[in-house]
Amino acid sequence: MSRRELTTFTAGIAIAVAFAAPALAAAGDMNVATFLAKADALKSQGAMAMFSGDVDVLKGEGKAAAESYKARLLKERAAGHPSSCPPQGTGINTDELLGHLRSYPANVRPRVSMKQAMADFFIRKYPCRKP
Repeated sequence: MSRRELTTFTAGIAIAVAFAAPALAAAGDMNVATFLAKADALKSQGAMAMFSGDVDVLKGEGKAAAESYKARLLKERAAGHPSSCPPQGTGINTDELLGHLRSYPANVRPRVSMKQAMADFFIRKYPCRKP
């Protein structure tokens, strides 16, 4: 391989990695703006949305964010200071969650991860009551 071919090959790999980086991000790290954009795009597809790969992407993001908060909450409970007190077996209503995500101002959404948004959702929805 000539020096020129090697340079072109290396540049091609660098570009591919740069574009792949968002796809390689850990589940739950998607920001609220991206999540809502994907959710809105799916909603606009109607029944055809079932065939979109973004359905699984959003489910994965939501699940990872919820699992992250669950792990955090277990540590907080063990320390005696839980940030929220959801009832056992609590599920998440999609419409409520989307409403919560939309409550962030548009200019803030790109800076809030789904992990943080999920924590905020539980903290707001299930505050701990003092006896």
